[in-house]
Amino acid sequence: MQAIVDLSGKVGLITGIANEKSISTGVAESCVEAGAKLIVTYQNDKTRAFIEPVVHRLGVEHVYALDVTRPETMADVQAKILEHFGKLDFAIHSMAFAKRDDLHGRVVDTSADGFAMAMDVSTHSFVRMAKMVEPLMEKAGGGSLITMTYLGSEKVIANYGVMGLCKAALEAATRYMACELGPKNIRVNAVSPGPLMTRAASGIARFDDLMASAIERAPMHSLVTPEDIGALTAFLVSDAGRLITGGIHFVDAGYNIVG
Repeated sequence: MQAIVDLSGKVGLITGIANEKSISTGVAESCVEAGAKLIVTYQNDKTRAFIEPVVHRLGVEHVYALDVTRPETMADVQAKILEHFGKLDFAIHSMAFAKRDDLHGRVVDTSADGFAMAMDVSTHSFVRMAKMVEPLMEKAGGGSLITMTYLGSEKVIANYGVMGLCKAALEAATRYMACELGPKNIRVNAVSPGPLMTRAASGIARFDDLMASAIERAPMHSLVTPEDIGALTAFLVSDAGRLITGGIHFVDAGYNIVG
């Protein structure tokens, strides 16, 4: 497939690949096709085994451990990027977590520790990532940060629970950081895909019903694919998106306007 944007000479960090069907896999594919060099991260040895087919197929040579709950791993990744590349042009944040009971239960029943954990991994990790890559992007003369959100941030989605609160905070963080980092020519955006079956989505009760509803109600009567998300993300991190920042960008066949 011919790339629709040019990322030649750009270096990007991709987080959140879980397997071949991950959103981040589609993003990585689009970025590689556009000519970018990638750094891919994994949480632990167990998760690395699942991403090996993806990094091997895409020819990614730089694969690093990154657990956002362990600050030393973030510092280690920053140091390795600086050592091997001397800069970073873009970074993709695609990670979220909530305890199953908090995800499926009522928001008013959310435990304090469960709320804190969900907000830390799903939202504040994006803030920490921005701080980690800021000096690397300054060396590139600017850069682009992308996070993945969902419509549950602004509309009540059944069985999405506390994650809706996390995504709302994530989108607010996107706007605030876009304002703060803009003077350094660093753009911050969020991509909001429609429902698609990923490992993360499999933890949401009755997700098949949500996908069926999206097909029925979306103006284009179609589900989004990781490739669709990758195409939009590659555009946003490219020079073609050089003045786009602070936005929530939907790729969902128009479902958000009727959902």
